[in-house]
Amino acid sequence: MTNNDLAALNRYLVGGAVRDKLLGHKVYDHDFVVVGATIEQMLALGFTQVGKDFPVFLHPKTKEEYALARTERKQGQGYTGFICDASSAVTLEEDLLRRDLTINAMAMPVNGSAESTHIIDPYNGQVDLKNRILRHVSSAFVEDPLRVLRVARFTARYHNYGFTIASETLQLMSEISNSGELATLSGERVWQEMQRCLTENNPEVFFQVLRQCGALAKIWPELNSLWGIPNPEKWHPEICSGIHTMMVLQQAVKLSPKTSVRFAALCHDLGKSLTLAENWPSHRGHEKSGLALVDRICEQLKVPKDHKILARKVCEFHLHCHKAFELTANTLVKLFNSLDVWRKPEEFADFLTACTADFRGRLHNESKPYPQADYLRSAFQAALTVTATAFIKQGIQGADIKEAINRERIELVQAVKVGHDHPTG
Repeated sequence: MTNNDLAALNRYLVGGAVRDKLLGHKVYDHDFVVVGATIEQMLALGFTQVGKDFPVFLHPKTKEEYALARTERKQGQGYTGFICDASSAVTLEEDLLRRDLTINAMAMPVNGSAESTHIIDPYNGQVDLKNRILRHVSSAFVEDPLRVLRVARFTARYHNYGFTIASETLQLMSEISNSGELATLSGERVWQEMQRCLTENNPEVFFQVLRQCGALAKIWPELNSLWGIPNPEKWHPEICSGIHTMMVLQQAVKLSPKTSVRFAALCHDLGKSLTLAENWPSHRGHEKSGLALVDRICEQLKVPKDHKILARKVCEFHLHCHKAFELTANTLVKLFNSLDVWRKPEEFADFLTACTADFRGRLHNESKPYPQADYLRSAFQAALTVTATAFIKQGIQGADIKEAINRERIELVQAVKVGHDHPTG
C-alpha cells in the first residue's frame, strides 16, 4: 500500500487519542475511523480484518486500528447485543453519536501523513473537556452495560484533572445497574476493566463510583457490603470497613505498581462482611472466613492465578504479619512454610507490601513506620541460609532432613527475635 492509497481514504483520528491530545495527557493508542469505504476496499489495500461483530482492520505496516464508520442498534441484552451497519453511507457524525461520552466523541481529520489540528466536535466534547465533565452523548448510553464500568474507569484515570460525572449520566448509570443488564457482562470483561483501573493512580475512585450508582452491589456484593460495617476504633479510627479498604488500596498504589498487590488490598478484609452484627465491631476469624469470598470473586471474574494466590495469603495471614513481634520463632517458621517463602520469595515481598498497606490504610497511620515487615524480612533471610547439604554430610536421611532443616530455621529465627530491636506492648 502506497501513501497515495492511504491518502485516498477519508480517515479520522477518533476517541481517546483526540481526548488525550487536547487534555495534554499521554496518548497510548491511535484509533482511526474510515468514512465512505467498504470492507473490500480495505482488504484490497492490504489491511487485515480483525473485528468479528463489526469491521475493524489493522494497518499493514503500523498495525494501528482502522474501523469503518458504523451505527449500532440494540437487539437483545448485553454489550454484544447490537446490530451493526458499517455501510459506506454512514457518516462520521453518525459514528460519533454511538460513542459513550462527549469527550470520546471528537475526531481530527488526517490529511496525507499529517494530522489536522481541526477538531470535529458535533456533541460539544471540547466544552465538557474544559469543564471537566463526563457526560453521555445520547440516550443510547443505557443500551451498553459496559459503559458503567468504562465511565467509572475514566473517572479514576482523570481524577487528578478534577473530572466529575454529570448528574444525568450518573442517573443513567444507576438505571443500568438496576436493570439487570450488568449480569450480561462476562466475568473476563469485568476483570479487564477492573485490572485496567488498578493500574491507575486512583483506582479507589473506580470502586467509589460503582458503589454510588449501585453497580458494585451487583458486581462484587461482598466488597460493597463492607461500607457501614464498623471496626474497633482503637485500631481503626476511620471505623468503616469500606473506607478502610479504600484507604488500604490507596496505600498499595503508593507502595507497588503491581495489580496483584492492589487486588490483594481489596480482598484482605472481605471476611468482615460475614461477621454477625451482634459481634461488631469485633471480627474474630474474619481472615479464614474471607477465603471463600476471595475464591468466589476470583472464579466469577476469572482473576489470574497469581493474583488469587497472593490475595488468599494476604486475607488469611495479614494479622500474623501485624502481630509478628508477638509470635514465637516456631510460629514464624510455620508462617513462612504456609506462605511458601522458600520457593516464592518475590511473592513474600508482595505479601509484606500488602500488609504494610493494610497497616497504613488507617486514619493517622498513613506515614507511620511498619517495623514488622523489616523484622520478617530479617527472620526470613536468616532462615534462608539453611540448606540440606550440611545435614546430608552428617548422614541424616529422608524425612529427618526436613525436620533438621526446620529445627535450625527455628533456632536462627529465634536469634533474630532476641537480637531484633522491636517495639513492646
